[in-house]
Amino acid sequence: MELIQAHGLAMTEFDRRVREIAPDQWSLGTPCREWSVRDLVGHLVHEQLWAPELLAGCTVRQVGDRFDHDNLGEDPLVSWVVAAAAAREAWLEPAALAKTVSVSSGELAAEEYCWQMTADLAVHAWDLARSIGADERLDPELASMVLGYVEGTIDDWSGSSMFDSPVPVAEDADDQTRLIGLLGRKP
Repeated sequence: MELIQAHGLAMTEFDRRVREIAPDQWSLGTPCREWSVRDLVGHLVHEQLWAPELLAGCTVRQVGDRFDHDNLGEDPLVSWVVAAAAAREAWLEPAALAKTVSVSSGELAAEEYCWQMTADLAVHAWDLARSIGADERLDPELASMVLGYVEGTIDDWSGSSMFDSPVPVAEDADDQTRLIGLLGRKP
């Protein structure tokens, strides 16, 4: 599976869980510290809103605080669907992965940016499933690809507040369990 396919699959995994959120589940807690289900979905909507702007060549300064508010509004599902569709369309543009994007930490290869977004979508699909009692199983090939990416970058993330410390898992654990544990979640 290529990265663009993995990104699409990760987006589908998250989308499936968003569509399963019952009206009374938006305030439930999640495996992400201090985030409710609504906060978690809001985080992913925020990320999706940024992608088309950055892939079009805008800088963080140019985008400014345009998305620094409640992007979910009255209908969080519609907000997710619209933002996800625009982001996916931007990623499917010819040569999207060959670009360089401007992020808060500086210039970044779009391929790395896509890996980050793919990993975030995948792990948050699991978080959301855990929170609302939905099926937690991710596509095995996606879990394997994201695990390979995370294993190669986890040292760069140490000391940041992005993830909790890794949680030990059994040596014979499958790739999804290893991924979830590596990112500080209790499988």
